[in-house]
Formats: sequence, C-alpha cells, structure tokens
Amino acid sequence: MSTTATERLQEPGVELTPRGGVASEITARSPLQLFWRRLKSDWLALGALGVVVLIVLTAILAPVIVDVAGTAAPRATNADLTGDFGEPLGPNAMASSPSSDGTVAQAGPFGSDKLGRDVFSRTIYGSRISLLVAFIATAITVLVGVTLGLLAGYYRGWVDTLLTRAMDVMLAFPVLVLAIGIGVACSGTGGCLGGAIKPGLAVVIFVISLATWPYMARIVRGQVLSLREKEFVEASRSLGASDRRIIFKEILPNLVAPIIVYSTILIPQNILFEAALSFLGIGVEAGTPSWGAMIADAASIFREAWWYMTFPGIALLVTVLAFNLVGDGLQDALNPRTAK
Repeated sequence: MSTTATERLQEPGVELTPRGGVASEITARSPLQLFWRRLKSDWLALGALGVVVLIVLTAILAPVIVDVAGTAAPRATNADLTGDFGEPLGPNAMASSPSSDGTVAQAGPFGSDKLGRDVFSRTIYGSRISLLVAFIATAITVLVGVTLGLLAGYYRGWVDTLLTRAMDVMLAFPVLVLAIGIGVACSGTGGCLGGAIKPGLAVVIFVISLATWPYMARIVRGQVLSLREKEFVEASRSLGASDRRIIFKEILPNLVAPIIVYSTILIPQNILFEAALSFLGIGVEAGTPSWGAMIADAASIFREAWWYMTFPGIALLVTVLAFNLVGDGLQDALNPRTAK
C-alpha cells in the first residue's frame, strides 16, 4: 500500500473496501439533517406541507384575498344576492332584477347563502376560526398533557395513580354531551369560572382542551416510564442531579419527537372538533364565518343550494387531510427505525 493511502487510513472517517482499498469518506449527519433527508424523500408529505402553508397564508391574508377578489365582507348581507323568493344565488349567478341603483348584482365565485352573504368570503374567513381554535387548543393540550404526563411517569406511586385516574375519568365522559353542557352553562353574559371563560371562541377552546389533554398525557407518561429506567437517567441521578433537572434536561429532550408528531395529528382532530361544535351551535357567535356553522346552515337547503355546503366542506376536508399527511410524514421522518 502506498504512503499516501497509509496516511489516509489514519484520518478519521475513512473506511476500507473488502480488498483493502480506501473507500469514500463517511460523512456524519446531525439529527436535523437525518430528519430532513427522510422527510424530503416523502413527496406526499412535502406536498401536504405545501398545502398547509397555503391554508395558513390564506387565513392570515384573508382580508387581502377578499379585497382582491372583489367579494363582499363575510358578515355583510345583501338582499339583491337572493332570488325572487329569497333563495340563494349560485356561483357567479346574476340577480333576476336590478337593485335600487339600477345595477344587477352578481354572486361571487362560490355563490351566496340564504341571507345574501358571500360564500367565498365566508369560506376564506372560516379558515381563520378553524386554525385559530386548533392551534390554541393544541398548545394548551400539549402544555397540560406533557406536564401531567411527566409528573405521572416520573414520580409514579400515588402521583401516578391520582393523575391516571383523572385521565380515565375524563376519557369516560361522552365528549359531545360534555361540550353541549359546558357550552350551555358558559353561554351567558357572565361566562364560567367567575368570568374566566367568556362565551364565544373561549368556550370552544376550553372544551377541546379539556377533552383532549388526557391523550397527550397518556402518551408522554408511557414514554417517561421507559426513559426513567435508562442508563443516562441513572447516571444523572448518581451524580446528584435533582428531579427537576432530570425531568427537564434529560427526559424532556427525548420526548420532542413524539410530542411534535402527536401535535401535528392533534391539530386536524381539533379542527374537526371545532367544526362539530360549531355545527351544534356551541360557542361560536352567531354569524361568525365558521366551516362547521356554514355546513349546519346549509343542511336545510342543500337540495336547492348545493354550493353552500360543498365549498366549506371541501375546505374542511382538504385542511384535515393535509395536516394528517404531514403528521404521518413527520412520524416516519422522526422514527430512527425508518432510516435509510
């Protein structure tokens, strides 16, 4: 073997071929690089991520989009955008008679509802309600669930028993019945808990967070029960590290991947939850553009005005599907067993 090859063998990160030659150098990758390498190979997850970004931008830029489209505000009613018998107009349909100023009104690209409100504007603004409720409720669920799951899994004993039984009690409640009861109780002007929970979106967020935190807590508790017996935790404990340091410096960083994955799966569930509560008329103020509320209003006139239910329904379907696909892609990318 030549002197040059011998010198290269002494360098770190160099391996031999079966015949003794020098192979290509081994390139070390960080966990973030490995994550991105796996994620970018999943074209379905990347496409869904692009759809999610588009939906978020749509919610943020809703006023600009409505203004550029030239459609009416989501709450604005226009009697000229209904037929002679008060029926809603279809997409881009012209009114049968001119208005008081002599012009003929035209419905937007998604048509109008029975009150003459523009469906396109309400669908665009409905994304704001769904994403706002989903993100805030998911953040509260993660905060409460991770905290209680860490405590239950690490300390075990009576702490674990108490918190686990509390999770079981919450999971035993029929969620929609509980939501209806809380929604009715908090619908007054004074709200609930001494005014801490006011009628409106606060009720919806409170109900969703109350119903979903046990799932996050159970997942975190199961992970902590396994991690607390690992060698690195025993080493930290033998060096005199406090429980707080072990929980937040040793165990919690190892829970980042499952927390991220479950959070992305929880977001579409909360979007559906918000739509279901809005469909039942709980929490969201009357007239607020919400996909669930729009579908509820359209149920009675679906045969005559198919567009009123179709477009918010498609928006809800696409949003939930995109978030679910992103969650599946993140789960595969963060799972070391799928490394290639």
